[in-house]
Amino acid sequence: MMKYGKVVELVKEKSIVIPMYIYRIFPKLEINLETFIFLMYLTSKGDMLLLDVKKLSEEFSCDIKKIMGYISLLQEKKLIELKVVKNDKNIMEEYISLDFFYEKVSINLIENINEVKEDNTNIFEILERELGKQLTPIEYEIVKAWKESNYTDEIIKEAIKEAVYNGVANLRYIDKILYEWAKKNIKTKEDVEKNKKEFREKEKNKKIDVFDYDWMEDEDA
Repeated sequence: MMKYGKVVELVKEKSIVIPMYIYRIFPKLEINLETFIFLMYLTSKGDMLLLDVKKLSEEFSCDIKKIMGYISLLQEKKLIELKVVKNDKNIMEEYISLDFFYEKVSINLIENINEVKEDNTNIFEILERELGKQLTPIEYEIVKAWKESNYTDEIIKEAIKEAVYNGVANLRYIDKILYEWAKKNIKTKEDVEKNKKEFREKEKNKKIDVFDYDWMEDEDA
């Protein structure tokens, strides 16, 4: 079993939160998992963190040399920058700046959004029109996930129509519709119409129990 010391404790305590869009760009960062978790720890501390190698070494239960290795790799990949700042007592202190990392994440996120927009212009226009607002970056990621799950533009449009028809125009409801249709192997507009027709026929053919009572032969009459 791999031993990561304090890193494992931090993960178990759920004190490090990794947004999905950051997790997805992890391969592009070109760093190993340990360094990535160290980077996530830094992000949990704010945009600027006082460089205290001894403290970081104690928190991660590893030697100073390893901490310096993490920092060196992050600098090499231009994910962090060391800045010298003068404090209130006019003493120069060294800080870890995460500006490079956030800039890289932002650029990557914008590129992904533009890429998806080019492939799914109509889908995004329909969604923004029906939701009555501009989609957020996270909502773009949800739509991208639909595409990655092999939902076609056609079936996504049908799910949007269904949500609007039911008066529940939000991404979570649309996602639920797509999930339910996938379970029923509904993949095209024709499949949707067929499913609706079968449902209507089923409802139409349901036997309605009628209370059989002959009022004319009521003994008490």
